[in-house]
Amino acid sequence: MGDFFYLSFDRNLQAMKNFLLGLLILFSSCTIQKINKSLKNSEPLQKGHMGFMLLDPEQNKVLVDINSDKYFIPASNTKLFTFYTSYSVLGDELVYGLNYLERGDSLIFWGTGDPGFLHPDLDNQVALNFLKQSNKELYLLDNFEQVDAFGSGWSWDWYNYYYATERSAMPIYGNVVRFKLDEGQNRFSIIPKRFTPFIEAKKTENWNGYRFRRERFQNLFSYQLDEETHSDPFETDIPFVTSAEFTAQLLNEELGKKITVIKNANYIKEDPKKLLTTPADSIYAQMMKISDNFLAEQLMLLVSDQLNNKLSTSDAIEYSKENLLADLPDEPLWVDGSGLSAKNMFTPRSIIALLGKIRAEVPLEKIKAYFPAGGESGTIRNWYKADEGQSAYIYAKTGTLSMSNALSGFLITKSGKILHFSCILNNYALPSSELKRELEKTLYLIHDKY
Repeated sequence: MGDFFYLSFDRNLQAMKNFLLGLLILFSSCTIQKINKSLKNSEPLQKGHMGFMLLDPEQNKVLVDINSDKYFIPASNTKLFTFYTSYSVLGDELVYGLNYLERGDSLIFWGTGDPGFLHPDLDNQVALNFLKQSNKELYLLDNFEQVDAFGSGWSWDWYNYYYATERSAMPIYGNVVRFKLDEGQNRFSIIPKRFTPFIEAKKTENWNGYRFRRERFQNLFSYQLDEETHSDPFETDIPFVTSAEFTAQLLNEELGKKITVIKNANYIKEDPKKLLTTPADSIYAQMMKISDNFLAEQLMLLVSDQLNNKLSTSDAIEYSKENLLADLPDEPLWVDGSGLSAKNMFTPRSIIALLGKIRAEVPLEKIKAYFPAGGESGTIRNWYKADEGQSAYIYAKTGTLSMSNALSGFLITKSGKILHFSCILNNYALPSSELKRELEKTLYLIHDKY
């Protein structure tokens, strides 16, 4: 009798478990159908080309798949590839920011691509202090020709905008002049101040506020001023033209020491000493959160220098594709570090695979520190907000070009699951805000119901 009772109880318990499991599967299936319907029936999202993939990594189950095997222009989703490559090669501590050789009474040094040297936000002075404390004659070895100022596929007329700051072998001040007006001030500051004599004021009646410009091939700047709005706070970064000679001049002014530029390929072939300078963490966080193109480009140069003492974005990309990304479903068509080039093309399912690599190798607290957080920080601080009193549920990288909008990253559901998603939208003749609103609805549905 007892055995029969326990056997019957076990059977009933198992039946109940099977029933609940069936309900869960049915509920999950209904949720997935709603998600697919939300995407496929969205009128705005049907007006262009969409790729979308949603993965539950715990179950290794693809929940949504729309054109995930098709190639799309990813815009700044390219920075996901740059981040993973940099994190894998450079780590998360200090980067090698200066190469140098000591020869008798001479110190010969050259750049590794480190963007932190006197950068207005990163403000790293390690290399400056190293050079200042040296009692040797200082020689800047010119390796600038290894780096093209603009990337492949960039537009020539971007030269005046921060998002296309010139790449270089040894950046200084972030390769920009910063114009800034603080609250309550009536005159803007210029960082670095040495550019002050090269700025000309102009007055116009048809510009609301300040506007700064640089001559295309010269470090000559002008600004336009509307007297009625000149007291409104602002911060504007304008790139300057770089070269080995100009960098030596700026270093001379900072150090109060003579810097001689030399061109000798034999030195570059030698195995130099390397000076640790800028924290990689600080570069990753700014690059990802505000989608800083300059930092992304310089990171790829740092990777190349670390690999072979040479500055080559293409070398860094090839190394990554062969050694870090060979197992992706589709080969990345990848040409720059930032995603400014329309020659970059990735598939959503390859981005999903990359997110899996990031999740496996980068601690979650670092992901949250590096990635923009919905409703809280970075490029999505005004989008994808969590419910009142709740933490962010989206940690993802944005991407925006005139023909591309993208968002890829990690979504935390109310049930505690961490899902991986990638959405790339190409060739939409719609405002990006309209596309974001549609995507926001779907991502919240996933967060709320799955």
